[in-house]
Amino acid sequence: MRASPSLQACDVLIMGGGPAGSATAALLAERGWRTVVLEKDRHPRFHIGESLLPFSLPYFDRLGLRDDLERIGLRKYAAEFHSMYHGKSKHFEFEEALDGTYPYAYQVRRAEFDHLLFRHCAAKGADAREGWRVTQAELRDHRIVWVATVDGQGVEQRWQARFYVDATGRDTFLANLLGTKERNRRHSSAALYGHFLGAQRNSGRAEGNISIYWFEHGWFWMIPLKDGTMSVGAVCAPLYLKSRKVPVEQFFFDTIALCPGVRARLTEAQLMGPVTATGNYSYASRRSHGENFLLVGDAYAFIDPVFSSGVHLALRSAFLGAEAIDTILRQPDRAASELKRFHREVTRGLRTFSWFIYRITTPAIRDLFISPRNVFGIQQGIVSLLAGDLFRGPMLGLRLWAFRMIYYVKTLVLFRQSLAEHRRRQRNLAL
Repeated sequence: MRASPSLQACDVLIMGGGPAGSATAALLAERGWRTVVLEKDRHPRFHIGESLLPFSLPYFDRLGLRDDLERIGLRKYAAEFHSMYHGKSKHFEFEEALDGTYPYAYQVRRAEFDHLLFRHCAAKGADAREGWRVTQAELRDHRIVWVATVDGQGVEQRWQARFYVDATGRDTFLANLLGTKERNRRHSSAALYGHFLGAQRNSGRAEGNISIYWFEHGWFWMIPLKDGTMSVGAVCAPLYLKSRKVPVEQFFFDTIALCPGVRARLTEAQLMGPVTATGNYSYASRRSHGENFLLVGDAYAFIDPVFSSGVHLALRSAFLGAEAIDTILRQPDRAASELKRFHREVTRGLRTFSWFIYRITTPAIRDLFISPRNVFGIQQGIVSLLAGDLFRGPMLGLRLWAFRMIYYVKTLVLFRQSLAEHRRRQRNLAL
């Protein structure tokens, strides 16, 4: 007869040791809770998403990791947008945001960055385990009763915790189990990406800038890393990716050839390693929490990488989640209000970014980003958005509202081009 899995207990069980899981664990362990983090892989492991935002720096300061970031990262002072349609570019310097306190961010190798956060939560007292995969969970009503896991040697265990956190990223463990994961009906995109050595880089203070290039089928990112490599990716319409008839590496180079700015910067570059292709990856869960669990970071939702918002929103949800969990464990009668506040704040950041993400390839957005006017402080508002300063309230909200109004007027002025883009977008959403 097969032996029953052993039963382990803790205060908080966190499933996933990426940025959201590790940050949540560090904050809770620091407050004295018995916190266990189970990561399916072993650090360091590859992950895409190398560009951080300036307003993530307060989170790193709170965690005590700013010096470590300076060691592993390349400073990024601006976001550059390049338009082949206009024949020019625009640099948005982060120091020009409404709050210029954080004038730069970092470009990081995610393998190093994620490993740094994972080691940090262990140093804070969390029981951080690698090679542990979550396989099952028992739910009753709106509560998790237990979670089943298997370690690297194939040994099965069950865990009972007072609270659970799903930080499994795009594996979306609980959203899949609950049946709450939904494809984003308003956005559809796919991506191809790889890393190059010898790509043309900016000089001086601008070396670490992220570069965004619009092209016929979407947009490119170019992210310079401290070790001399360049992360290059094309985010494009799924219909375009479905048109591939050649090997993925050749298709990637064919796509690069469609964007003169990117092609020029890669003329002398060498591809390092394989090219990766991903299908439509924009999704969200209908639920962000239950009575004794939360979904943080990409385990709850992921939209698009255009504004480098993934790690920033993951860290914000981690801080909000840790605060809510600490309060709930100490004062159970406040659970309902804390969970409601967590959901409201997490979705607020997603909504703000989403409006711009859904429209990033439209003719009106291209015009407004390439030739901005600072009427009503709108350009400062856009820089604040790009810096991740989303939670300023009316000061930012009014500027972004004004930008939206101008966008709608611009869309009417560019009616024919806007209609063509809308139809293309609808075809992709229908896939």
